[in-house]
Amino acid sequence: MTHIIAIGGPSCAGKTELSKYLAAMLSAPILPIDAYYINLDQLTVQERSHFNFDEPTALDHYLLRQHIEALAAGRTIERPTYDFRTHTRAAATARLVPRKFLILEGLFALFWDDIRPFLATKVFVDAPDEVCLSRRSLRDVRERGRTPESVLEQYDKTVRPMALLHVRPSARWADVIVSGEQPLEQSAAAVLQVAHPNGMAATVPILN
Repeated sequence: MTHIIAIGGPSCAGKTELSKYLAAMLSAPILPIDAYYINLDQLTVQERSHFNFDEPTALDHYLLRQHIEALAAGRTIERPTYDFRTHTRAAATARLVPRKFLILEGLFALFWDDIRPFLATKVFVDAPDEVCLSRRSLRDVRERGRTPESVLEQYDKTVRPMALLHVRPSARWADVIVSGEQPLEQSAAAVLQVAHPNGMAATVPILN
């Protein structure tokens, strides 16, 4: 059986950095929920740019649940890959082989009722809206070819409202809530104390 650590929270609160940190500590693969966005190649480029990516129906929930169930049972999957510049699903898949631990990371990691039973440790990463927006602007301009104006428009139109409606309420399911502004080693120690309360936080080396 694979111990799945799910890390949810608002966009750019710090989920990905904590996921990478824990993955390195635990030699665990990461399953990004972002890879499961539905394919929008039937829409025009203009239509894709105005699509609401911040609600649960934007994701292929059925496939995600199938894959999580398989991974929890220790079975290998071929996960989709997603191109954020074109908002389409790539033809290639990525093989994911489960290990003792696996990190599930994304906005809605704690959201779905039928997925939570497979999650051994549920983590919510929180940060103020102004911090999330600043980080998102830097990321989307640098990595996804967006303009600062388009990032702000999207944040105000869908990202912030959908976080209030769908993402932030999912914190009630968390086993541990950490701040995306605190040092990663501090957050990781809090997660590991819950995931392995018999001393893993003390025995796993802290990364520099």
